[in-house]
Amino acid sequence: MPQVLATDYAAFRQAAGAVELPRDFVRAAGPDAVPFLQGQLSQDVARLAVGASTWALLLQPQGKMVALLRVLRAGEEEFVLETDGGFGPAVIERLNRFKLRVKCDLEPLAWSCVAVRGPKAHELVEGGVAADWPGLPGADLVGESPAPPDGVPRCSPEAYEAVRIEAGIPVMGRELDENTIPAEAGVVDMSVSFTKGCYTGQELVARIDSRGGNVPRRLRGVVLGDGSLPPVGATVLAGGKEAGRLTSVAFSPGLGAPVALAYVRRAVEVPAEVVVEWDGGSSPARVEALPLVS
Repeated sequence: MPQVLATDYAAFRQAAGAVELPRDFVRAAGPDAVPFLQGQLSQDVARLAVGASTWALLLQPQGKMVALLRVLRAGEEEFVLETDGGFGPAVIERLNRFKLRVKCDLEPLAWSCVAVRGPKAHELVEGGVAADWPGLPGADLVGESPAPPDGVPRCSPEAYEAVRIEAGIPVMGRELDENTIPAEAGVVDMSVSFTKGCYTGQELVARIDSRGGNVPRRLRGVVLGDGSLPPVGATVLAGGKEAGRLTSVAFSPGLGAPVALAYVRRAVEVPAEVVVEWDGGSSPARVEALPLVS
């Protein structure tokens, strides 16, 4: 295990570490911004105070994912929509498709995001956007040129990826895509208001919730047993049958083993002993509920 990975991981787990994330930002502003976004996003943005933020889903009409967004209210008629890097254009395209006779301009913003994670994140970051994870406090600095606070080291993306996987945080392009049902990824509680009224894609979200949140598969954590680092896409076998595939993989210095995220069939009750197979290798593994580290 490289020393830099161990050092950076320790910063995230023991104090605080920073990493610049690839994020896209979209400005939505105009006299109709509030009612327009209220009808397109899953969260109650009309109640959001200026300067506050919340998570929301932008969905296809059928209820599957377009993007997981963080919504920052920048003014009475202005919002900043933030999503994972590379997905900003899809957000603009999807919103424009439903923007009929609406006074709300949509444009990309040349902003960046510096993420700070660790037990001392809130103590060290002033004016950041809340970004707590299960088992790991966090705050993000967003704007034209954010920088880590004094005393917070820049850490490697590999260490950040390890703590992200341990926390069970899904990202666009890996755990979240156009085929994802939000309830599968465990993002409904943080991003959906069930009292705000109608929005595009609401029917599937509401129907699954009314049935107890049952979906055919769920996002789970996987801990590999023999130190092998499998590729994304490796198969999870339970009882000799395919039960899922890995979506993200990293080495965890804290657990001393590779960790991964995977969508696993509902029939597999956690914790469960499984086998992960890929072209040229295999490893015993254990499927667990998230987060892996609390």
